[in-house]
Amino acid sequence: MPKLPVATLCLTLLYLLFNPAQTLAQTSVHPSVQRVPAQAVLQDYLPDNETFDPQIPTPESVIGHKVGEWHVTHDKLVHYMKVLAAASDRISIEEHSTTYEGRPGLLLTITSPENHRNLTGIRRNHRLLLQPDRSEQLDISTMPAVVWMGYSVHGNEPSGSNASMVVAYRLAASQSQEVTDLLDQAVILLDPSLNPDGLNRFATWANMHKSHTAVTDPASREFNEVWPGGRTNHYWFDLNRDWMTVQHPISRGRIRIYQEWQPNILADFHEMGTSSTYFFQPGVPSRTHPMTPDINQQLTRALAEYHAEALDERQQLYFTRQVFDDFFYGKGSSYPDIQGTVGILFEQASSRGHAQESIHGVKTFPETIKNQVATSFSTLRGAVELREELHDYKRAFFRDALQEGRRSEIRGWLFGDGQDRARNWHLLDMIRKHQIEIYQLAEDLEVDGETWRAGEAWIIPAEQRQNQLVRSMFEQRTSFEDSLFYDVSAWTLPYAFNIPFAELGNQQYSSHLLGERVQTDPPFPAGERIGGSSDYAYMFSWDSWYAPRALYRLQREGVRTQTASMPLQMMTAEGLKEFGYGTILIPMGIQEIGSERIEQIIDEITREDAVDVYALSTGLALEGIDLGSRDFRSLERPEVAVVVGRGVSASEAGEIWHLFDQRMEIPVTLIDIERVSAVDLDRYNVLAMVSGNYSALGSSAEKDIVEWVSGGGTLIAIGSATRWARQADLARFDQVQPVEDETSRHPYAELAGRRGAQVIGGSIFHAKLDTTHPLGYGFSKEELTVFRNSNRFITQDANAWASPLVYDEEDPLAAGYISTENLEVIGGTSSIIVSRNGRGRVISMADNPNFRAFWFGTNKLFLNAVFFGQTIQAAAAN
Repeated sequence: MPKLPVATLCLTLLYLLFNPAQTLAQTSVHPSVQRVPAQAVLQDYLPDNETFDPQIPTPESVIGHKVGEWHVTHDKLVHYMKVLAAASDRISIEEHSTTYEGRPGLLLTITSPENHRNLTGIRRNHRLLLQPDRSEQLDISTMPAVVWMGYSVHGNEPSGSNASMVVAYRLAASQSQEVTDLLDQAVILLDPSLNPDGLNRFATWANMHKSHTAVTDPASREFNEVWPGGRTNHYWFDLNRDWMTVQHPISRGRIRIYQEWQPNILADFHEMGTSSTYFFQPGVPSRTHPMTPDINQQLTRALAEYHAEALDERQQLYFTRQVFDDFFYGKGSSYPDIQGTVGILFEQASSRGHAQESIHGVKTFPETIKNQVATSFSTLRGAVELREELHDYKRAFFRDALQEGRRSEIRGWLFGDGQDRARNWHLLDMIRKHQIEIYQLAEDLEVDGETWRAGEAWIIPAEQRQNQLVRSMFEQRTSFEDSLFYDVSAWTLPYAFNIPFAELGNQQYSSHLLGERVQTDPPFPAGERIGGSSDYAYMFSWDSWYAPRALYRLQREGVRTQTASMPLQMMTAEGLKEFGYGTILIPMGIQEIGSERIEQIIDEITREDAVDVYALSTGLALEGIDLGSRDFRSLERPEVAVVVGRGVSASEAGEIWHLFDQRMEIPVTLIDIERVSAVDLDRYNVLAMVSGNYSALGSSAEKDIVEWVSGGGTLIAIGSATRWARQADLARFDQVQPVEDETSRHPYAELAGRRGAQVIGGSIFHAKLDTTHPLGYGFSKEELTVFRNSNRFITQDANAWASPLVYDEEDPLAAGYISTENLEVIGGTSSIIVSRNGRGRVISMADNPNFRAFWFGTNKLFLNAVFFGQTIQAAAAN
């Protein structure tokens, strides 16, 4: 350890004299007289009377400051973990993925040197717990517990990542019998930063606003990040909602390792409001998903006793069984619960900087780190002492899951879209990331009057060890014990992808239907150029999910393109081919780009966008419109801007940014809300505004947007942005509210619950889409499932053509929770309204079509608005 300055030693003694666990001055005291404890030294985070190997570097010796003195930046965190791993035979380290900003996702494997020498065998033996035909013969009394420690998935909840350095150091350097026993009896998988980009963003913010003289006033800029804050990743996604849907690189790397190890416990370290205390699970009992086994919650309660003991010793306040739940299986603490792992959520009251006032006194950054270190080791102690129970639970979970699959009335799930290979691929890719068995349909099958073609559909058999996870992905639950949800109440994946699916019973299911098993990473499907070269025209259908990317490739190069507003039939090299609404035409006779370059682009399209392109030798259609018809509308290349900044939903804006940048490879300009009035809007022909408060826009910018729309621009307003568009007289629609009975008396204690029960936190609904409308191009059926997480109900317009997407009147609820009052209102209301202003169009979307990057089924509604909003006839808008 480096020598400490005398001043630091004196301050440390004063700090120890005033027990840091005691409540400090209340917030009513002026900040200038708040007592802020001196900066913690490493020993403050570690047990008394424990010796450490001097050859193992301390965090301070590598990162250049005490733990908690500054917020560790991700580069320093990575550097320390790599130096630590190089110095210790207890640690190995790997990079499991890379973030969008190029930062590595790390995993440290920490165990005894002897276990390290036999790590492959330990993992192989541990994974036998997943195999019911072999697991009963295992001697679980000799098997180490496998514990995943995941820190700070939300970047501005940094105590976890900072604590990870202390945890890793103690495990590497301690000479105590306690740590030696832990390492002998556990394999610890430590992820020091679940969100490297967000952590670094927040650390920079907190450090750049730190004062030499501590400022604890909550109004200080140090504690109030500018938009979008450090919680999210590069594209402003909440990575704690991505464990099941795995849409981001770092999530995929993490899930790969999770599935390779299948740990007994997954500890997920978070933060919450500054004036809170400390939370650890179990959560609200009535909000645990019914598919989670009771033994899971029993083990969670057993582990809670270890956490309580650790925090009692530190005189820390805490709570359980309130606020947080275990329902949505897409979060870090709940994803494990459906796979025989015990997921544990930890929530520490946040300092959000270095020291901030709270109702419990000054909350210091070192204090938050200490609690996370304490519960890290209480988790490890509990894991070791309960390891036989944990092993037995995992063994029983997969045994029971397999048996449930054998005796269930649902023997398998069938799904597939015969027209869109790209959406099929994305769903297959997502599901296979969780080591779920999927097979191609081997022979044609008819189910409930619908024919499924071999090679165009897939089967997931229920008789497999991941039966429970699959069931949760495909279930259409509409009844619930509780009416409050911390997150979404439904996530039926085929609904999210708008892919037809069916449950197969005993009479329909047969092992003969199982064709080739889908690979872990199924190859992306390629299209083809059909008919060779043409000097007349090329066409491709709009039904592929990547058709917008294909179209933009052409437009970016200056290729003139048109879209069919009516269907047609053409003779092709493959015979008669039907082309539907939205079909893209590339007429060769009007191009300024050479045919050789156009053919190169077409080859890119077929290879990379799963689109078939047809070469045509004539403009004469066999049925429908000819290629020279005025019903082929010329298209402009979209120039898109999104309003972002203070008051705007970062997640919804980020979803659009990600969709354009990562998926469609289309440049999108992000304009800060406070700069709109200074920007020349004429540079763009599409402007998107997502949910948020647009008061910061100002009257000048509002006037500019109104004039821009009138001049021919397409404004897409999503969620609560529709309210702004309506107030600006750009969008015209009426809203309806459910009638609530407020006359009868109810106990005051029920107030929050009764109000919360009216919230649609995230459910799925049946809707009817006009597939002949430009916003419906590329959809083959009028039935569409829509995700909704708001109580915004828009009445159908008197002009029916202005409401192309309407909720089903008779049976709107597909999956999830909705109150009786809201269910009576939603049927027949509009999800989309189109308005006209001058030469422009305003497309109001009540629901978010781009939800969390995995709602592939409605992305095309938004993309159609971008590419075809300009073509909507004035008579079809109100």
